[in-house]
Amino acid sequence: MNNYIEYSVEVTNALKNNLPIVALESTIISHGMPYPQNVKTALECEKIVRDNGSVPATIAILNGKLKIGLSSKEIDFLGKQGQNIIKTSRRDIAYNIANKIDGATTVSATMYIASLANITVFATGGIGGVHRGAETTFDISADLEELAMTNVLVVCAGAKSILDLGLTMEYLETKGVPVVGYGTSTLPAFYSRESDFSVNFKIDTPKEIAEVWNTKLKLNLVGGMLVTNPISEEYSMDRTLIDNVIADAITEMTKLGIKGKETTPYLLAKIAEITKGDSLKSNIQLVYSNCRLASQISVNLNLLS
Repeated sequence: MNNYIEYSVEVTNALKNNLPIVALESTIISHGMPYPQNVKTALECEKIVRDNGSVPATIAILNGKLKIGLSSKEIDFLGKQGQNIIKTSRRDIAYNIANKIDGATTVSATMYIASLANITVFATGGIGGVHRGAETTFDISADLEELAMTNVLVVCAGAKSILDLGLTMEYLETKGVPVVGYGTSTLPAFYSRESDFSVNFKIDTPKEIAEVWNTKLKLNLVGGMLVTNPISEEYSMDRTLIDNVIADAITEMTKLGIKGKETTPYLLAKIAEITKGDSLKSNIQLVYSNCRLASQISVNLNLLS
């Protein structure tokens, strides 16, 4: 396995000295937003993780290697290449490695690769989930299955609001994945602080979240834990407005015949266009908030080990 993994110096030092680490994905760099905003955001995410006491480990596939920890040059490369970099889920990892195809890792791929290094805390924007209309299309993100079987805690702002949040919660329940609300009993809806659905547990501090996660690991309860962190009031978008925007974007996407893994990047870009950039601003700020919380959880988890 070590033949396939390449660690940055910073991550190598953190693993050697048992320092708290937070995994970060790379799809947000190549597919989440335009250049140079994507690179600026990724570097700021790493800074926020460091400022809150942990070591960032941004993950990608480059030159036939699972890269755990990227240099600023590598992050810039991913940002400039944009959607020319293959969006890579768990399914694609072996093929990309064997063929030396560079890949930007999704939530599922990042979780799996992080777990290889025993990194168990991961910050992202929003997870994938059950898509609207999945009762006929069976379009369900691999992120949910990864949460069911990989021991990584994922901090997010909820499932992306372009999804069917009710069915996503049902799927997570079936798979035994606990959904925690950070300071909230209501499931955040990515761009908005609230939805019509409840989380399983409301927990108010990073320390308490770390204690529950540590207990879950020690009990050998296989699978992840989802920590949902509401976007701040300042950047939260009106629920009715964003729901209408999403409905319009989905209608147009359906007419264009866009399906599968291309749906999320298309919808996020379309929503940013319709909201004249407001959704992108919200997206960036919620990612920053999630990085901050994940770092604090990782620090507290480290104190328990």
